[in-house]
Amino acid sequence: MIKNNLSKLMGEKRIKMSELQRLTGLSESTIRRVYYDETKNISYITIDKLCKALDCNTQDLLEYIPD
Repeated sequence: MIKNNLSKLMGEKRIKMSELQRLTGLSESTIRRVYYDETKNISYITIDKLCKALDCNTQDLLEYIPD
């Protein structure tokens, strides 16, 4: 299983969705779907933009948890 840590990272960095939207250029709906883990697919472009904005790497954003 892949665990999405966007909400955790945003909380640690005290970044609101509106600020993340401004930093990434991603739509509010995209950020909201990723934040609430309501998406099955995240594009490489989205991951790249989130990692740049949050100054993190993919391992911080996405975590593999064996079943």
